[in-house]
Amino acid sequence: MDSSQPNKVSRIIGRGSQIAPPNRFESVRLESDWEQLEHDDQAADDRRIATQFFADATQSLITSNDSPDIPFTYSINPYRGCEHGCAYCYARPGHELLGMNAGLDFETKVLYKPGAAEILRAELCRPSWKGEVIAISGVTDCYQPAERRLRITRACIEVMVEARQAFGIITKNALVLRDLDLLAPHAREGMCAVNLTITTLDADLARELEPRTSPPANRLRAVRELSAAGVPVRVMVAPIIPGLTDTEVPAILEAAAEAGAQGANWQMLRLPYAVRPIFEDWLARNRPQQKDRVIARIQDVRSGKMNDSQFGRRMRGEGQYAEQIAHTFRLFRHKFGLDRDTPPLDTTHFRPPRSPDGQQCLF
Repeated sequence: MDSSQPNKVSRIIGRGSQIAPPNRFESVRLESDWEQLEHDDQAADDRRIATQFFADATQSLITSNDSPDIPFTYSINPYRGCEHGCAYCYARPGHELLGMNAGLDFETKVLYKPGAAEILRAELCRPSWKGEVIAISGVTDCYQPAERRLRITRACIEVMVEARQAFGIITKNALVLRDLDLLAPHAREGMCAVNLTITTLDADLARELEPRTSPPANRLRAVRELSAAGVPVRVMVAPIIPGLTDTEVPAILEAAAEAGAQGANWQMLRLPYAVRPIFEDWLARNRPQQKDRVIARIQDVRSGKMNDSQFGRRMRGEGQYAEQIAHTFRLFRHKFGLDRDTPPLDTTHFRPPRSPDGQQCLF
């Protein structure tokens, strides 16, 4: 069975990926066999996959990168895997390193870090840590649905507020408003900001493409309420999907500006490794009449390929169509006042938090 092609069984409810592509590191895989069932015979329970949560016993939290394409050096991720289930998510291949697949496993088998806050506390107490800016959610979303119950992100923010640690948040979930009581005072001292990702304003498209994220209207409400509380907000128009969402750029930027965003940025769709078959399968199921056009447009911005991993090109693409998207973004970002310089987060107030053993720091 070719797992990259739509099969005849009913759609799995509430999931962005409908397939389990082979793990490129594994020589053996399991494949569901529905050939003995007629379409109407499939039980409803088979169309729902409950999310499983596994405690991650990691002993470290702050990670660093030296990529020239990423505007931050340090980040933390309270979760591995993401229940949001975005069909295009570039983080999906990371699950293959855990012996799982980048499709359904990525969004139904989520690892959480119950000890994240105390690990973070210990790392902020290290003499080598100087209070550099930390991005929360460099990979998977820190405000995915499980956060409402597990509250790991909030616990980490509480530690950073105690330490007067500067941080930025990247999310596409309005759940960030729950922590406004922590964010607003920290922002007044110039030590935090939020980046809200808005891929589309079309609620129906968002529900299919990003099934468990906040609807676009709720994300704009989050921009509005964060801004009103004095928290600097930037909107990420990401990813821009050539041939599908690129025409929405002006409307998204206008809506973001009206909601009070201070700035905006964008990224081109990326389809590394197993993300490509997942996204192509999504197109075939949800936008079959647009599939050929979207694929052709992606190839237009990737020099005839479906992906380009080269620094300097992977986030923006290249060629005439990619430049057209970039020009449109620049034009309307300027028109709506979203290209203003924003001050960097203030890292001068950092002080080590209370250490995990209760010992006060001398210096």
